[in-house]
Amino acid sequence: MKLATISQPFGLDQLRIIEGAEPGEPGPGELRVRIHANSLNFHDYAVVVGAIPTENNRIPMADGAGVVEAIGAGVSEFSVGDHVVSTFFPHWLNGPAPIDNFSTTPGDGVDGYARERVIRPAQGFTRAPKGYSHAEAATLTTAGLTAWRALVVNGNLKAGDTVLTLGTGGVSIFALQFAKMMGARVIATSSSDAKLERLKTLGADDTINYKTTPAWGERVLELTGGQGADHIIEVGGPGTLPESIDAVRIGGHISLIGILTGQSGDVPTRKLMAKQARLEGLIVGSRAHQQEMIRAIEANDMHPVIDRSFSLEEIADAFRYEESGAHFGKICLEF
Repeated sequence: MKLATISQPFGLDQLRIIEGAEPGEPGPGELRVRIHANSLNFHDYAVVVGAIPTENNRIPMADGAGVVEAIGAGVSEFSVGDHVVSTFFPHWLNGPAPIDNFSTTPGDGVDGYARERVIRPAQGFTRAPKGYSHAEAATLTTAGLTAWRALVVNGNLKAGDTVLTLGTGGVSIFALQFAKMMGARVIATSSSDAKLERLKTLGADDTINYKTTPAWGERVLELTGGQGADHIIEVGGPGTLPESIDAVRIGGHISLIGILTGQSGDVPTRKLMAKQARLEGLIVGSRAHQQEMIRAIEANDMHPVIDRSFSLEEIADAFRYEESGAHFGKICLEF
């Protein structure tokens, strides 16, 4: 079977497509899955360029979707032919988060899904939404579930709330879609007027160009009559957090889920205290969260926004496209 590996000294030029041994039969509690699609995330990019250390010759990609080919003894939840999608934390099934690292995350601490077949414990997958393509399903593992947990699980999103999203990456687009699905108002930012127009077609109620309006936190206050946003999907990190704190309402909720502007920096703690806002770091979610999200997706016939798909052989080009920042929504591999 074909698979991708990343080798030292890491970097996109170190991605290789090789022939690997076909897996055998699944053992007790396991599935053999024919993988048909991955989706790209910033986390995957950080692994392949060496920003997040991993083992030499690691198989990348946390998100995998495909079809069950065989089931091991004791597996009753799945049948041969089921369409499934992977989970980001294969051992976090439900309840509070039990892990603060990526030691069990596919494509990072263990081999991922940039390969045609895999044998894994059944608990590492959920059913994909009915009617979804494999590429659509692959977008849910990381980006979809992060947005869902931030807004619905941890944020307790309600109809009429105001949600602020930053940029047009996968998590932000999912957050916009989930917010509109739940009856919330969305204010969305981008540095591109063309992308802002596309955000409006997805339901964004107001948009802000953060390049021409660098004090976008103040603009959010203006748009909300001085109240601020109830929920902020903070994907930028230290470079955008001060503006997010300006933008949040008193007692609001900021979900810190990205480090696009760096891994550390100054936080205006006095202002955060004055706002009495909840600044909450989170990483994706549990298997139970994913199952709840998929039920909501099916009930509302919601589909993700996929910008472009590449083949497995084009994995380096796919990451270069992600690196360019030209995409709107998710980038996928289909094979």
